[in-house]
Amino acid sequence: QVQLVESGGGLVQPGGSLRLSCAASGVTFNSYAMGWYRQAPGKERELVAAITSAGGYTNYADSVKGRFTISRDNAKNTVYLQMNSLKPEDTAVYYCATRTSNSGSYYVTQVAEYDYWGQGTQVTVSS
Repeated sequence: QVQLVESGGGLVQPGGSLRLSCAASGVTFNSYAMGWYRQAPGKERELVAAITSAGGYTNYADSVKGRFTISRDNAKNTVYLQMNSLKPEDTAVYYCATRTSNSGSYYVTQVAEYDYWGQGTQVTVSS
């Protein structure tokens, strides 16, 4: 059974930083692409960042480029999202996801292509 468990969310002031983690189990982690999404109240879930199975290729939403970094440690079955220079508009529930139904050589940008999701972690950016 595939499980994804996010952690690291919380309340941070504008300009601050947080690092989210997503620990995976029940899956051959190093074979599959991973992604981070977020969903704010009243809005659709949107891609934040995606990464290939080996970590060699990444993709970011324009709104987070230069501020967020996705990475993975396949030895620890964990994917990370380092978030710097946080803004109030980054406030959302952040989810990690994995696609196990296809090659991990390509990052995945469409919500519908992901097969498994975590429960989410709240990030609130406010003074």
